[in-house]
Amino acid sequence: MIQIELNRVEGDFGFVAKDANGHTAKIDTSLETGGTNFGVRPMQLLLMGLGGCSGIDIVAILKKQRQTVDNFSIKIEGEREKGKDPSLWKKIHVVFELKGTIDPDKAYRACELSMEKYCSVAATLRAGKTKISWEVKVN
Repeated sequence: MIQIELNRVEGDFGFVAKDANGHTAKIDTSLETGGTNFGVRPMQLLLMGLGGCSGIDIVAILKKQRQTVDNFSIKIEGEREKGKDPSLWKKIHVVFELKGTIDPDKAYRACELSMEKYCSVAATLRAGKTKISWEVKVN
């Protein structure tokens, strides 16, 4: 079982989240809703989790295929439902940008495997009816 602990440390809504290994993340809400801009919004943290989960998958797959990844960035844009509570992610677009000695077909396949099969965050979002699109850029 995974355990996460949150403690309020800044204003009304500023929390520090800590995992069992002591890693931390600062979380807050927007200034408009009473926060102090202390940390990342919870829904943005979910997008960060999507990027981290898929990024780890993709690098692991490419390493097994003996591809050399010199640089890797991921850009994510999301649109939430309007006028609903809770306001879920409606659609998300992910751009994977890879640099190195990488076969573009292998890069595409690694991204496809992550986004469609291995990434638990992507699967969780899709279960909530989020439409996820993605593209791959190599070098």
